[in-house]
Amino acid sequence: MSTIRSTALVTAAPLLLAAAGIAHPHGLSRSTAADWAHLHIALLPVFPLLTIGLLVPLWHRPRLDLAGVATVVAWVGAFVYAAFYTGLDAVAGIAAGTAVEHAAGTAALGPVKRPLYDTGEALGQAGAYALIAAVVATAVALLPRHGARILPGTIVLLVAGWSFVDSHIFWPRGVWTMLGLALGFALLAWGAGRSASSTRVSLK
Repeated sequence: MSTIRSTALVTAAPLLLAAAGIAHPHGLSRSTAADWAHLHIALLPVFPLLTIGLLVPLWHRPRLDLAGVATVVAWVGAFVYAAFYTGLDAVAGIAAGTAVEHAAGTAALGPVKRPLYDTGEALGQAGAYALIAAVVATAVALLPRHGARILPGTIVLLVAGWSFVDSHIFWPRGVWTMLGLALGFALLAWGAGRSASSTRVSLK
C-alpha cells in the first residue's frame, strides 16, 4: 500500500469526527435532544474506524517474537476500544438524547440523563484507555523493524489519546483531539511506510 493511500485511509475517520465535533451540540436539552441522538446514530460506525490508524501499519501476520505478541496486544486493545466506545455512543448519545426528547415537559432532565451519562462516561473512558494501550503496543511492535521513525507519530497519538479520555469530540478540545489523532496516525503510517520503502530499495 502506498504511503499516500495509507495516509488517506488512516486519517479519514478522525478528520470526519473532527468535522462532526464542530456541529456537535454543546449540551443536551429538549431543544438539542433530537440532533444529539441523530448525530450519535450517524457516528456509531465511525468511531470504531479510528482503529484503522493502528491496523494499517500492523497489517501482517504476527511472528512468534516480542513484536508479534505486541501486535496481538494492539489488535485486542483496538477491539476493546471499538466495543466500549460504541457503548458510550449508544448510552450517553443515542439513549440519553432519545430519553430527553421524549421526557415529560415538566420532568427534571437531570435524573433522566445523569445515570446514562455516568454509564456512558465509564464505557468511553475504558475504551479510550484501551486505545492508548493499543498505541503503546503498536509502537513496541513496529520499533524493531522501523526504528525511531515511528516515535513522532507515537508521541502525538499518546498525547491525543490522553485528551480523548475526557474530551470526546466536543469543540474545542475534542476537535483538536481528533486532529491530533489524524496527525499521529499520518506520522505513524509515514514512518512505517517510508522505512519499509527504504528497506526494499536497499535490497535491490
